[in-house]
Amino acid sequence: MTDDTKHSGPPDPSLINLNQAHEVRYWTKELGVTEAQLRAAVREVGHSTSKVRAYLKLKR
Repeated sequence: MTDDTKHSGPPDPSLINLNQAHEVRYWTKELGVTEAQLRAAVREVGHSTSKVRAYLKLKR
């Protein structure tokens, strides 16, 4: 499937894809974090949105 850069949300809301700039922008805004914080969270717990949300909640 081709990547639609005009798409404002993630194609799969259960996963965070750090290889797509529009998804990184979406998730940083959605989660209220910087790109560095998002990348660190994904590095720690993986690409699962629910795991990243839980991890970030613990960090606050």
